Amino acid sequence: MVVRSKIDIDKEIIDRGKNLKCIARSGAGMDSIDVAYAESKGIQCLNSPEGNRDAVGEHALGLLLALFNKIASADKEVRQGIWLREENRGLEIKGKTIGIIGYGNMGNAFAQRLSGFDCKVLAYDKYKENYGNSFASQASLEDLFEQADVLSLHVPLTPETKYMVNKEFINKFQKPIYLINTSRGKVVKLQDLISEIKSKKILGAGLDVLEYESMSLGRLTPQNEQAEKELNDLFSLKNTVLSPHVAGWTIESYYKLAFYLSEKIAGCLNKA
Repeated sequence: MVVRSKIDIDKEIIDRGKNLKCIARSGAGMDSIDVAYAESKGIQCLNSPEGNRDAVGEHALGLLLALFNKIASADKEVRQGIWLREENRGLEIKGKTIGIIGYGNMGNAFAQRLSGFDCKVLAYDKYKENYGNSFASQASLEDLFEQADVLSLHVPLTPETKYMVNKEFINKFQKPIYLINTSRGKVVKLQDLISEIKSKKILGAGLDVLEYESMSLGRLTPQNEQAEKELNDLFSLKNTVLSPHVAGWTIESYYKLAFYLSEKIAGCLNKA
């Protein structure tokens, strides 16, 4: 069975697959699949993060550059005939400390793209050992809290990471930071993020994913007035750059996702 993120593979569907040997997700995130239940029935679960890691790494860098150089807001102003130079003075990545949480395919790809910017890159991954490389130094979460100027999230959505970035988490950083999220929307508590942007603890946010995004419907689905208010508050903030969950969607990744997944499926079936 090969699926994308719009289909939830729960116990009922898994039980109907009498001959299932593998469930293959064309993409990276596995939160739409009940992996534990599938594996308990001897079904292998596959994904293909190698296919869109380059796209995500480049998109995360694009969000950071857009934030630092106020590209989105400046573009909007110029189109309205507003020509403000001092107000749109930017920042340089050089000399900054970039903190990465989650140092798998995506985090590593982002760090690789930063290697030419003469900045310090620290990576934290709870589930890896000896993962530091030429692109990033292995660090503790406390190191990130102390040193980071920018935080980029590259973690899967799990019970542990859901709303990981909330008010308490943000206020552990010693300096105001910029936030980049190309992972999953529910990793960041939107209400707390907006509050911390307004208090200037968060200097700006580049978000490819949002808390109120429905993966299955492929759109924003605020369920109540509070959610709608939070989204409207976010949209009114000038120091944010938003995109519609497309960090991993490029012309090239469309092919590579399928290519890497097909190789894994073949390997799985050859073992069966």
